[in-house]
Amino acid sequence: MVAIGAHVDPEDPLAAAAERGADIVQFFLADPQDWKSPRPRADAEQIRNAPTQVVIHAPYVMNVASRNNRIRIPSRKLIHAHAKAAATVGAIGLVVHGGHVGAKEDPTEGVENWRKLFVRAADDGGFGVQILIENTAGGDNAMTRELDRLAALWDAIGEFEPGFCLDTCHAFSAGIDLSDVVDRVMGITGRIDLVHANNSRDEFGSSRDRHANLKAGQIDPAQIAGVVAAAGAPVVVETPGGAAEHIEDIGLLREQLA
Repeated sequence: MVAIGAHVDPEDPLAAAAERGADIVQFFLADPQDWKSPRPRADAEQIRNAPTQVVIHAPYVMNVASRNNRIRIPSRKLIHAHAKAAATVGAIGLVVHGGHVGAKEDPTEGVENWRKLFVRAADDGGFGVQILIENTAGGDNAMTRELDRLAALWDAIGEFEPGFCLDTCHAFSAGIDLSDVVDRVMGITGRIDLVHANNSRDEFGSSRDRHANLKAGQIDPAQIAGVVAAAGAPVVVETPGGAAEHIEDIGLLREQLA
């Protein structure tokens, strides 16, 4: 069975994993709404050597696609800082949202900005950890909301072999049918490295990014489990609540996949 776990508080991720019975944990290395670089963790070696898999989520403020220099350039710097820090804890990847350009701007420029990031990183020896680009729920000029935009992005950066993170809530809210989303994404990227198994508080095609617990949202939990089974990748629930709610969501997935 694939590794299943949850997004947890960064204070003590291994304790949080043990409390939830999680095979994998995802956490932030700095405030997700701030531009500060992560500080070295005193427990980095302990996390790196633990049997629990780890994935790091980059801050939400980052937008590599942006045409605004005051956003794009700091985003590039921050992605390198978080990738370096993610490597110190043995992370299997750094999740980064696909980002967007402005309402009246050309999305192809956002794609080119992503390509420049990978070109420059390749010239500097890489990131040191797998970059996992995540699909997003809303935005008319988002890079990874619609599958045709995702295809355009992968045409530009696929040669650098980035990873992909599929979020079920985001796909559902973007109006993408979950019954065949894995096949369609795999046809574009050739890979799914991580699944964010989240239900949605809002209806199909709402463009709203509001996660729900697996039994509490608009998506049939069996359909979420079907995505997980088809993807065959590690799974993280980013659902509301604490340990008790995560234990229930993790247990539901394990039961559905048994």
